[in-house]
Amino acid sequence: MKYLWSPWRMEYIQDHTRDSACVFCEAWAGGEDERTLLLHRGQSAFVILNRFPYTSGHLMVVPVVHLPTLEEVPLPTLTEVMALTQTALKALRQVYRPQAFNVGANIGELAGAGIADHVHLHVVPRWAGDTNFMATLAETRVLPEALDETYHRLHAAWPEPNAP
Repeated sequence: MKYLWSPWRMEYIQDHTRDSACVFCEAWAGGEDERTLLLHRGQSAFVILNRFPYTSGHLMVVPVVHLPTLEEVPLPTLTEVMALTQTALKALRQVYRPQAFNVGANIGELAGAGIADHVHLHVVPRWAGDTNFMATLAETRVLPEALDETYHRLHAAWPEPNAP
């Protein structure tokens, strides 16, 4: 069994000095999609890039409703979350050609949720060798692309509404 360690994330997870406002709710309400990296708005869910990505293309699918856990999210919203996850996988495959994906949720602070009060799914593209000595020895993640470039590439690849 192989393990992927990401110790650089602990500082972010344990940082309790961040604003108490929900970054997801602010992004949804703000209308500044490019600035907040909100990639796609659905009816009851949206897709946003992770501002602290594990890899290029790391995004999140978020229900609009502010709830801490999946079992509280209404079924129609969960359906849209999964449909947007499917579309995100297609767009990421087209743009980045990853070899694999991690898709999942960290529900609750003890599970590693950086934003524990607003449940969301992570979609993380993966490639062989995407962890290297920089992360292990220098606690530094090397991302080959700026977030604004990731945003523009995925935004351009996102299918139009009602497209197959």
